Amino acid sequence: DYQTNIAALKKAIAALEKGAAGSFLQTTAAAKLRQMSVDMDMSPADRDMLSAFLSEGEGYVPQSGQITGILKQMLDTMEKD
Repeated sequence: DYQTNIAALKKAIAALEKGAAGSFLQTTAAAKLRQMSVDMDMSPADRDMLSAFLSEGEGYVPQSGQITGILKQMLDTMEKD
């Protein structure tokens, strides 16, 4: 499950960097990311931004740089543990 979480984060980061957020949000990796956004320890502001992105998708693209940063922080945290 831990490796699944890391894989989901990597897929999300790659999709955002390619500008393919909409197609990513329809994957099982996105569903896993939604669950992680609830379970993981993060600031309320980051959680709110990530939740908005996961629910709004392409409509949230102007914030994709911030979302990518949040996901990379989550990945770094998980890879250290």
